[in-house]
Amino acid sequence: MEQNKRPNKLIHEKSPYLLQHAYNPVDWYSWGDEAFARARTEHKPIFLSVGYSTCHWCHVMEHESFEDDSIAALMNKYFVCIKVDREERPDIDKVYMTALQGMGQHGGWPMSMFLTPELHPFYGGTYFPPQSRYGRIGFPDLLTRIHQVWETDSDKVLQSATGIVKALQEIPSSMPASSLDSALLDTCYDQFDRTYDQEFGGFGKGGPKFPRPSVFNFLLRYYARTGNARALEMTTRTLQKMSAGGIYDHIGGGFHRYSVDAEWRIPHFEKMLYDQAQLVNSYIDVFQITKDPLFVAIIREVLDYVMRDMTHPEGGFYSAEDADSRKPDTPEEKGEGAFYLWTKKELLSLLGKDDGELFCLYYGVEEAGNAPFDPQHEFTGKNILYISHFLKQVAISFSTTPEDAAEILARCKAKLFNVRSNRPRPHLDDKVLTSWNGLMISAFARAYQVFQEPKYLSAARRSAEFVLKNMRSNGYLVRRFRDGEARHDAHLDDYAFFVQGLLDLYEACFEVTWLTHALEITQTQLDMFWDANTGGFFDTSGKDSSILVRMKEQYDGAEPTGSSIGAMNLLRLAQITNKSELREKGERTLLAFGEVLRKQPAVMPQMVAAYDFFADHPQQIVVAGGRDVPATRAIINEIYTRFLPNKVVILLDGGNEQDELFDLNSFYASLAPLGDKPTAYVCQDSVCQLPTTDIEELRRLMDNKN
Repeated sequence: MEQNKRPNKLIHEKSPYLLQHAYNPVDWYSWGDEAFARARTEHKPIFLSVGYSTCHWCHVMEHESFEDDSIAALMNKYFVCIKVDREERPDIDKVYMTALQGMGQHGGWPMSMFLTPELHPFYGGTYFPPQSRYGRIGFPDLLTRIHQVWETDSDKVLQSATGIVKALQEIPSSMPASSLDSALLDTCYDQFDRTYDQEFGGFGKGGPKFPRPSVFNFLLRYYARTGNARALEMTTRTLQKMSAGGIYDHIGGGFHRYSVDAEWRIPHFEKMLYDQAQLVNSYIDVFQITKDPLFVAIIREVLDYVMRDMTHPEGGFYSAEDADSRKPDTPEEKGEGAFYLWTKKELLSLLGKDDGELFCLYYGVEEAGNAPFDPQHEFTGKNILYISHFLKQVAISFSTTPEDAAEILARCKAKLFNVRSNRPRPHLDDKVLTSWNGLMISAFARAYQVFQEPKYLSAARRSAEFVLKNMRSNGYLVRRFRDGEARHDAHLDDYAFFVQGLLDLYEACFEVTWLTHALEITQTQLDMFWDANTGGFFDTSGKDSSILVRMKEQYDGAEPTGSSIGAMNLLRLAQITNKSELREKGERTLLAFGEVLRKQPAVMPQMVAAYDFFADHPQQIVVAGGRDVPATRAIINEIYTRFLPNKVVILLDGGNEQDELFDLNSFYASLAPLGDKPTAYVCQDSVCQLPTTDIEELRRLMDNKN
């Protein structure tokens, strides 16, 4: 497809995003010394473009500007041009996104930043059109203006850029440690309560709406702590609305990135691994509380999607699928959502009139299409599937039973899945990221805990083995693996998310090796990222001198911060090992973000969840018994039928690894089966209730926490 085009320097990269730009006429560099040296030698400003491979507007700007010879000529003449994959290099993205927002601009991707040769930002934005329109300056006009200002007044530009960098460098030191108390839990709840959309679920009254699973994590913990039914209702209704809406792929499983409307109906069609991972955990949590089988179906469909379409042959998980589709071996763009859209005529032809009409009623399919008007007419006449009627209503309309209607729908979905599989597929970003694999390991491990499905444990274990084999070198994690290459130093979120996955994997299969790895990697994390002055973690190690400032992310967004997960990991490990230094560092991490938590806890709900764990005297539930003994499995299964977020679970099975547990925490050596029967010990702060071999008594002990 690129036979007649000359590649630029990005052709030597592995990032799918950078490779998408390898045949642009722009003389792109990757981030590194070669580009920096040229900018300094030629005294040229740097144009920095940051995006990711499944970013729709990144594709648009590429097609409109970066593939245009005349615009590329301006870029090459006036600037040194650098392209960055934000998923490979979140450290670069975070610094310049913070600078962009500090300039009063809205963040987003593609991010377009102009830097001095010393990498100091002085102007930026996101998407720029090829001509001035809609109140946005055209990209060629912007390039010309920036060049003119640089040529005529570079001293002023340099002075402004220095001021921006100084402001960036002051951000981490502007986080004073602060004491905390349980009032922040109520404040956090109240802040979400005020923004909750009672009609459609989610938070905020309009669109767009983004899944933010850390909010659900906090709200369900708040429900468990207080019994506040509205906290549960806000979560369950939102998850129900999401799984019924167009943001969910009803044919193939999996969640799209976000909904452009308030009703979760009209998605932006890309699919991200981190959404699948975190939302599976949210649906597991609400299932443990409500026992609603609807949530089980969603969990299984999402996990099946990840195993089918998002898994490397050796076990790692891929990063994302694009919103847009392309025909194989051609540049022809099929448009956003093309893989997922249907016309009613097409559906009736494929499904037959009777089954098809029932399917169309259930999924809101209309003759003229149910998708909104869009300027590119990509959606015109098409339908986005969403559940528009209750199953009972559909059954009544077609004079059948809900059970028979469900069978018809299942048959139709299977047929459409096969048909859709022959369409041009969205681009797959097949890089493997340590951080997102950690999140997905947690999801599969917890699904195994609850459902005892062996394939879930296998998926979690294979991913963990993949990361340790391919993405760990001399004890240090590497961020990205693709096409046989592991590259880029891992950051805080890689360490923290992967450790969380290892802890959840240990509590699924009780193989002590995962616990040992978690402790080793946590120690490396402390060595690399710990802030000895004020406590808590930096997001980066500080080894890369091209990164202007070591940031401390203060927002649990689409992904939680590495600090929030890191705090929880330290507290969990402290409960498992009884090591006071781990608990102290967990507490210091909470206090390091104390000012944020006191004033605006809703910005860091995952950190608030870590505080809830810290303040709650978590249960240590120790099971002593052979792992393959049915009575032992019955005890473990009983533990995982309940939503008990503030606990750790240990198995003493008498096997070869048991001495390793005794070495980690000598307290376990005092616990043994009663009369050779599998026995449960429910403890707090290493003080146990009377041991029991009886399931009913175990329930009472778990439910009557001190």
